[in-house]
Amino acid sequence: MDFTPSEDQQLLVDSWRGLLEKRSRPEDVRAAEPLGFDSGLWQAVCELGAVPMALGEDEGGWGATVLDLALVAEALGHYSAPVPVIERQVAARLLGRLGQLDTACDMAADEQIVTLALHTPVAGTARLVPAGAVAHRVLVRDGDAVLSVHHTQSPPLVANHANLPLADVATAEAQTVAAGAEAVAAYETAIDEWLLLTAGALVGLSTAALAVATEYACTRKAFGVPIGSFQGLAHPLADVATGIDGARLLLHEAAWSADTGHGEAAERACMAFAFAGDVARKATYWSVHTLGGYGVMMEYDAQLYFRRARGWAGVFGDTEAAYRRVARHRYSNREH
Repeated sequence: MDFTPSEDQQLLVDSWRGLLEKRSRPEDVRAAEPLGFDSGLWQAVCELGAVPMALGEDEGGWGATVLDLALVAEALGHYSAPVPVIERQVAARLLGRLGQLDTACDMAADEQIVTLALHTPVAGTARLVPAGAVAHRVLVRDGDAVLSVHHTQSPPLVANHANLPLADVATAEAQTVAAGAEAVAAYETAIDEWLLLTAGALVGLSTAALAVATEYACTRKAFGVPIGSFQGLAHPLADVATGIDGARLLLHEAAWSADTGHGEAAERACMAFAFAGDVARKATYWSVHTLGGYGVMMEYDAQLYFRRARGWAGVFGDTEAAYRRVARHRYSNREH
């Protein structure tokens, strides 16, 4: 199976990387903290077609594949882009599945931020909603119903080390969008897509963290030679590089499975997220470790990646939660 990007996919990635290279530099990412949102970059990615590309042509979109979206997510992660592209794309696709075609089409035409809760509400509140602190609308699953919470003013930011725009969202005044088994299935598919695309972002982040470490290891010298020549660093960094390759392969296989309707698509999405999360933690640990004392200083890029590697994955839970979701997907319809 060959996952080499096609010519069109490479052009897509190049266009996104070209924008992010200019608009999501480390200094830009820091300037967006602590909220973790850059309104200027958000406008730019919307002009690039962030939402239309995620929708089918019958929904007013461009009909991009899940693999296309995963490649874009990897670029977003590489530059730690402080914009909720993944959440917006997943929410738009969810509304399309729920039969809200007019709403999905409207979303493709404006810069409204719509996101979804990853966890069911407890005591009338959905906790740690990704992009909830900047969202105009939040989709929430409560029991067998999919709810929509509209905001004229976004809820307060939940402070977090990753500087993500997280918020706790009250559902008391939510409106029902859809209900029943099909609505629940559509929402669960959306969560799996969020996991898959976030896996892509984690792969991109890991690549950036490894690049910081290897550049420093090749230029910093001890005893007259580059520190990267010592096995204590060379071997762990080689292990990280191998892990990133594996995570990327699993990501692409999961995206291909989603695009082809493979029976294991859902569990592969969860596995991609869990494995990419583990790799990202290892990559960012060794990035900080390689830089030594510099690595723990907030003004060094290694810290950007270290905090986000844990924060992006932690919004859903630990990687064990993702592996448990794999098990539920695999065994939910089988006799025990």
